[in-house]
Amino acid sequence: MDRSRRFQRRNPSASSSNSSRFTPSKSSDLTPPTRKSGPNSDDNTRHGRIGPRNSAQQGQDDPNDLSTLPTIVGSCPFMCPEGERAQRERLRDLAVFERLNGNPALSSPSLAVKKFCRTITTKQMHTSDVRPLPVLVETLKYLLNLLDSSERSFEVIHDFVFDRTRSIRQDLSMQNIVNDEVIHMYQEMVKFHVISHYKLRSCSNSQDASSLHYLNMEQLTKTLTSLFNLYEDNRSSNSACGNEAEFRSFYVLLHLGSNGQPMGESLSLWFRHVPSLIIHSKEMHLARDLLRSFRIGNYKRFLIAIAAEASYLQYCIIEPYVNEVRALALSFINNGAYKLHPYPLAHLAKLLMMEVSDVESFCKACGLEICTDEQGNNVLPTKQTTFSCPKGGFQRYSFKGFGRFEKEL
Repeated sequence: MDRSRRFQRRNPSASSSNSSRFTPSKSSDLTPPTRKSGPNSDDNTRHGRIGPRNSAQQGQDDPNDLSTLPTIVGSCPFMCPEGERAQRERLRDLAVFERLNGNPALSSPSLAVKKFCRTITTKQMHTSDVRPLPVLVETLKYLLNLLDSSERSFEVIHDFVFDRTRSIRQDLSMQNIVNDEVIHMYQEMVKFHVISHYKLRSCSNSQDASSLHYLNMEQLTKTLTSLFNLYEDNRSSNSACGNEAEFRSFYVLLHLGSNGQPMGESLSLWFRHVPSLIIHSKEMHLARDLLRSFRIGNYKRFLIAIAAEASYLQYCIIEPYVNEVRALALSFINNGAYKLHPYPLAHLAKLLMMEVSDVESFCKACGLEICTDEQGNNVLPTKQTTFSCPKGGFQRYSFKGFGRFEKEL
């Protein structure tokens, strides 16, 4: 891509009421807007293009409509504007990761990170409150490195990174830059939410775990929507951005389950916007195959396809449904096998992609008894009438054949 396009800017595609408030500063540096469209200041855009305002709206000066304002070029050199840092020090409003030597009233430019705020006085936006792209790149790297920390629980780390990456998206949206570097940043933020989707399920003992999971899913879908818009804005021909097929597949996989329709648009309509190159990719083929197998109850194809082809990030989305499919398989075997021929647990383990010890626990969780045959092998007597899925859900079991991702999972 030539240099003239690397820093292409665009005009926001929609207004936003969920934006950030900035402290007034003495200087401002505004450049004229261009015609490109993209995610708004709170990533609330929908998939596809948003048309122009109707005649009744045109000419009105809406103070919350970012599309009526010039595009900002950020000039803040720090991860957090100095004014915000000083104010939060006075209010003792510093996250644990921002405190200098543990002091809740003292931070530094290398620790403080700009918070996300919903409200903004759009006519008082100043460049000193907005971080330019190079600063945002380094800020994102700093935040993602915190995920490797073992000093705090994942919930605490997630809460901090969740808010600060949202602020990064807000600053990117206000500057309306479309280039490969911004796409990469959005992909990294999608990864964060996908991995959190998996890891937060392990925090089920936390009282607000379900709330965290819901909010994370909400921001995952918003970030994906903005990423898809960036793909389209940056596309020069019938080509695909790096890893675009995998990230597009996430949208399909998020439709698994009875409540799956995360962004309000049916898949049949959504596929019309997807380039044919992506539609025929192996990542999209896998996602569509898994969705089809899940919906028709083809448990064997579903589990085998995961073991053979799923990526780590795809598995993070699929994992909540794996035990549901395993329970369906166990129900079919229990009800359909011959009563006089108990089903060997070793065979069941291969079918369910589980360890034999986990299969025994899984069967008991479903209300089924295990016995031992004459050769001393554990078997599942079939035609048991006590089968039922546990009301509190299943515990997490390993997925045999997925050992290549054990360290990451």
